[in-house]
Amino acid sequence: MFRIQAKAMPSFIEALLLICVIVITMSVSISIFKSSPHIPIIISIILLLLFGLVKKISYKDLENGLVEGSKAGLGAIFIFFFIGILISALLMGGTIPTLIYVGFSTISPHFFFAIVFLISCIVGVAVGSSLTTTATVGVAFIGMASAMDISLAITAGAIVSGAFFGDKMSPLSDTTNLSSSIVGVDLFEHIKNMAWTTIPAFILSFILFAILSPSKSVDNTQKIDAFQQALLATGLIHWYAFIPLILLVMMAIKKIPAIPTLAISSAVAIILAFFMHSYTITNVFAILYDGYKSTTGFADIDQLLSRGGLTSMFSTIGLVFLALAMGGLLFTTGVIQAILLKIEHLFRSQGSAITGAASTAIGVNILIGEQYLSILLTSEAFQDQFKKVGLHPKNLARVVEDAGTVVNPLVPWSVCGIFITSVLGVSTLDYLPFAFFCLLSPILTIVFAWTGKTLTQLPSTKKA
Repeated sequence: MFRIQAKAMPSFIEALLLICVIVITMSVSISIFKSSPHIPIIISIILLLLFGLVKKISYKDLENGLVEGSKAGLGAIFIFFFIGILISALLMGGTIPTLIYVGFSTISPHFFFAIVFLISCIVGVAVGSSLTTTATVGVAFIGMASAMDISLAITAGAIVSGAFFGDKMSPLSDTTNLSSSIVGVDLFEHIKNMAWTTIPAFILSFILFAILSPSKSVDNTQKIDAFQQALLATGLIHWYAFIPLILLVMMAIKKIPAIPTLAISSAVAIILAFFMHSYTITNVFAILYDGYKSTTGFADIDQLLSRGGLTSMFSTIGLVFLALAMGGLLFTTGVIQAILLKIEHLFRSQGSAITGAASTAIGVNILIGEQYLSILLTSEAFQDQFKKVGLHPKNLARVVEDAGTVVNPLVPWSVCGIFITSVLGVSTLDYLPFAFFCLLSPILTIVFAWTGKTLTQLPSTKKA
């Protein structure tokens, strides 16, 4: 049974037409009118409320659908607050700047694309944001490639691949937390389970970028040198800045829940910050709320390090609430049920269920261009089907990351696609063939689905 029961059952044609109207509304608003996703989602909610009233569903039931839908995101929202605090704390304590500095130290005269990919992975995991990684170190790499007459398309592909590896695997990432929370899986168990598809995709991508790397020496590293000097000037680069990160990893291995892990790591980073700089309690509270503000005078470094805080999470939290509320209405009005009942016979095996979920996540990205909705709608729609075929929910969490999170930058009219093209100056279609990690992830998740490898069964379905 679905988590939210339908109060009406529209025909398949009615449901399909309504979905098309919502898709068109979202797509046009985001890609043509450059709207934040929040506004078209509110418009879609109004359309669903009107549809429900036409179908004689009481307003009280519709309101309950909104509330029940949003409840599914409460776990993720609480974690988002702690992530905002942790990012600020790791910046104050020097963990993130030190990690980035070490990443830049790996620049080699050879294997340029592979090194760009690797550093983008490191920075992506450190900051938990693909777009921040792309807009900062990504821009620096594009500048280097341009100066050395190296392919900008392949360079952009390496940047995007690494940035979205980080977005997918970082405990600081909002999409990673959302995917685990929406299906009720522990954050670090989710990250561990994603490794089955992510590590092979990482290795294959690294090999491909190494093969494509130019044989000539990379002599013009002034931009990277400038980055490193600006990082050193912050006074945040210290070996002991890794202590909070090591603690975070150790607690994750011990399977300590996400919120205590994030809170303890934040506390340790704040203690380090007191040793490194003369912060007052008032300063710390302000930074934890509003985020860390870098004032090095080096624009790219300041943009990279000025982030975090509770306020940085408000937009994401609002979007998650609205998207989940819309999902609740889609179930309350029977729209999702009407469509799934029509095609349910296609998803009766584990392989077909995973393929269906992956296709749905990709489809939402292509049709609507919104990363969060691809995760939220796919997770809500397929939870029941995964249980029917005996698959543990963490399989679904992995699928929506493999086919939802990392596919968004491959769509020219998506939120990520538009942003990346604007900051790197390379069109989505140009870098798409070289975004190997983003291309391999959905392929591997479907391949493993049909082979049965790396899948976790529900306890009652395990073979004796």
